[in-house]
Amino acid sequence: MPVHHPMNRREFVQKSAMTGAAVAAAGTVAAAAPAEAADQAPAAPQHTSRTWSFSILGTTDLHSHVFDWDYYTDAAYQDGKGNSVGVARVATLIKQQRGAKGEGRVLLVDAGDIIQGTSLAYYYARVDPITGKDAPQHPMAVAMNHMRYDAAALGNHEFNYGIDVLRKFESQCRFPLLGANALDAKTLRPAFQPYTVKRICVPGAPDIKVGILGLTNPGIALWDKDNVSGKMVFPGLVEQARKYVPRLRALGCDVVFLTDHSGLDGSSSYGDELPYVENASNLVAEQVPGIDAILVGHTHVEVPSYTVKNEQTGKDVVLSEPYCWGMRLTVFDFGLELVRGQWKVKEIKAQTLNPNGVEEDADITKLLQADHELVVKYVNTPVGTCTQDLSAAESCWKDVPIMDFIHEVQMKTVAAGLSTSDAALPLISVAAPFSRTADIPAGDVTIRDIAGLYIYDNTLYGKKLTGAQLRDYLEYAAKYYHQVPSGTKVDTSTLTNANNFWDYMYDTAAGVSYDIDIAQPEGSRIQNLTYGGEAVRDDQVFVVAVNNYRANGGSGYPHIAAADIAYSSTNEIRQLMIDYVTGKGTLDPADFAATNWRLTQAGTAVF
Repeated sequence: MPVHHPMNRREFVQKSAMTGAAVAAAGTVAAAAPAEAADQAPAAPQHTSRTWSFSILGTTDLHSHVFDWDYYTDAAYQDGKGNSVGVARVATLIKQQRGAKGEGRVLLVDAGDIIQGTSLAYYYARVDPITGKDAPQHPMAVAMNHMRYDAAALGNHEFNYGIDVLRKFESQCRFPLLGANALDAKTLRPAFQPYTVKRICVPGAPDIKVGILGLTNPGIALWDKDNVSGKMVFPGLVEQARKYVPRLRALGCDVVFLTDHSGLDGSSSYGDELPYVENASNLVAEQVPGIDAILVGHTHVEVPSYTVKNEQTGKDVVLSEPYCWGMRLTVFDFGLELVRGQWKVKEIKAQTLNPNGVEEDADITKLLQADHELVVKYVNTPVGTCTQDLSAAESCWKDVPIMDFIHEVQMKTVAAGLSTSDAALPLISVAAPFSRTADIPAGDVTIRDIAGLYIYDNTLYGKKLTGAQLRDYLEYAAKYYHQVPSGTKVDTSTLTNANNFWDYMYDTAAGVSYDIDIAQPEGSRIQNLTYGGEAVRDDQVFVVAVNNYRANGGSGYPHIAAADIAYSSTNEIRQLMIDYVTGKGTLDPADFAATNWRLTQAGTAVF
């Protein structure tokens, strides 16, 4: 769908931020040398030359952060680095860029993960859904339309609420959602627009044609299997870029720009579950000729500028990933020269800008303040009480009651839905400590207290693993810890996140008891694994309550993706937790808290 801008994007503004812009802005052409005398040999002809500059601004992984607000703490966002979040501040930076460089010299692109991630996102997907009767506009569509985005790539989290919600959001956007590798499962044709072509107007010269190709993450096939299986397939980024980059060049694009919801280190969190790489932006730049620059997303890191040399052409491709949630804005500055009637890219620079020093855009505040206040009221709705404070601060190295709350809800829900034969099997639960700052206070418990503990919109599965497979699963989880030899002091500030294994990837288990010996090498850490006081047998079969992300291969855990299904549900685990508190009225850790795992060093308890 083309963008309908309230302002003329082809308007010429006599201003530029790059060298030589004064000549270009005046619409002049370099003058030819004076004619030589007739008795002298003519000088070599000089080619007409013109330079021009424009910028592409980029965001990614906004995750429905509109304002600088944390719905889980009910306060302005805070972190140790002084970052702000939300597109409202980013919008101010964008206005500054357009004012400095000229409206017609700036394009705006996003690299995906837009409609999931905050209570605001959940509210408009589930509480007052955009798919309902007399449906509201999604706040991110309102904000991004106002900011005049030119295109956005599909992120994997776009599919979390199902294809119907995504399609409705797409219909509300006045810019295309691009996904060249999101294909219809039956026809293998693009299910979304693969690319768009924008024009930069240059007075007195041909327009600069900018092709923008969007690529999403192949992991969608695993992570949102329940929503996309049989409907869409997601081939690799390199494979689809090889198809579409030449097409954009054939269309006469002077600049080919990619927006990839895929990191740039060539890694995959799902191991070999898929034949395609998860974080493939560097591989695309390296293996597919004809690309000038790539806006990178998905991995929630800041990479202001990163250069990859294409292995066929030797040309440098510039990549940049701005930090997530609107904490940064990438600026790609392009310098071009008109050579024999064709624009040639001569220079590309990338940097990231921090919006924490500017005010939120007043127009976005006016447009969306009411939506924001509605969600604030919703998340502060009391659902019950708690008998004592439950903190997740030590959840990454201790078995704490707040994690047992998650396990309790998962096991009770799965137990209620098992067949008679499966109900006879031992039932356990696995879950990750998503947030170390989560805290359910003593006294009133609100929706935001629970949402702050379980921040993802995961649904629940019950899958069957043998005792041997369960041990493999827990050994895989235990690689989260750095090895700390016996006799060495354990420092919790450096203990975790070994192997780039982040908190959301680390599962603890309930229903079985076990030690994790951090003095041992990876693969030999799980000790004293028991169920009901007896050692777990290799052939013993368990039903494992697990979220859909992990059940379908997320984070690359062994065995679980291929395991038989004993239970599945489309209800979010977070809502099940809310319903649990609502139904009981009181959240009391005496009902579920049990210390069943611990860290040890050579058999001695660490804590």
